[in-house]
Amino acid sequence: MNLNNTKWVLGHKVTTHETTGDYDLMVAETPPHVQGPPPHMHNSFKESFLIMEGEMEFFINGTHKLVKAGESVDIPPKTLHTFTNKSDAPCKWVNIHSPKGFRTFFEQIGIPENEENAIEKSVAPEIINRVIESAPQFDMIIKM
Repeated sequence: MNLNNTKWVLGHKVTTHETTGDYDLMVAETPPHVQGPPPHMHNSFKESFLIMEGEMEFFINGTHKLVKAGESVDIPPKTLHTFTNKSDAPCKWVNIHSPKGFRTFFEQIGIPENEENAIEKSVAPEIINRVIESAPQFDMIIKM
């Protein structure tokens, strides 16, 4: 992984990658028992998740779906979703947003991996408030 682009974002270790296509690509790891972002949707972004190791439970438009290693899930625009690692093992996954543009969320909200207490800082109340306040600028509509 490119450590220069690795940040802790809401309790998830996320590494962004440069792409030449019209999509953003991230590789992430979610520790055991870590919740995802608040339920949200995107008006414009299509989102895909590929689980590489472990499993993740997704909430998609009111339905829960367990996605295991080797499986993927696609989230169309205007689809309410979130995810959580409810297992006792870490989950490694790939995330794609199309078209390009959502990567900036991870870069602006994330805490650099090598910063002291980065994991804890990434879920601090001030970060959660920043996510809620800045969500609209990232085409992220939070539904609480």
